[in-house]
Amino acid sequence: MAAEFDGSDFVDTDFQSSQKAGYSPAPGAASRPSSREELEGKVSDTQQRIDQLKREQEELERQRAQIEELRRRKIEYQTGREEMTNHLTRGIILLEEAEFSVRREAEQMAKSLAELREAHEKVQALNDEFWTKENENIELTRALTTIENARLEWNSARLKWTVLDRALQSNEDGSPVSGAGKVPNTMFPTQNFGQLCRLGFALTWPIALVVLIGVLVLLFR
Repeated sequence: MAAEFDGSDFVDTDFQSSQKAGYSPAPGAASRPSSREELEGKVSDTQQRIDQLKREQEELERQRAQIEELRRRKIEYQTGREEMTNHLTRGIILLEEAEFSVRREAEQMAKSLAELREAHEKVQALNDEFWTKENENIELTRALTTIENARLEWNSARLKWTVLDRALQSNEDGSPVSGAGKVPNTMFPTQNFGQLCRLGFALTWPIALVVLIGVLVLLFR
């Protein structure tokens, strides 16, 4: 005859103990996959983050461009200031030297002009109509001296001022003098033949007198 059923033989005491202790499955052991909505949310968040990073990058690039432009302008300012300071300083020095030279040249030209005017007045003041036989020799000597001094003033002015050499010189009849730098003979522009003879005698009589004295000395010896 079969043995009587004992229910205690099929009781799992460990399972009962775990149930009493509030057993729950380990994390991830029974985790479910993410839903479509969750994935789309994560994609949207990631895209927003990317967009934010792009905006930050663009802002940084803009700031970098501003800094580069500021640096370039400062370099341009420093270089331009130094360059213009050097140019302006040198320009001022050169113009001051040129101004001094021009002023000095103008003063010298004014002096030469005054001397030429004075010589011109003296030559114009010569008048042989009032000469007499008694004072003709003395007046002629004075006139020749005046003319020679005027010629010295003229030649001195020509050496100083090339504009006088380049200017066309004219004779009394208005015909131009050929040849650059050629000075017309203006010593006796209006003398007739008789006057030229007297003038020649006045120029040669001192030499003749010296020769005559020499001859007399030789004869008396």
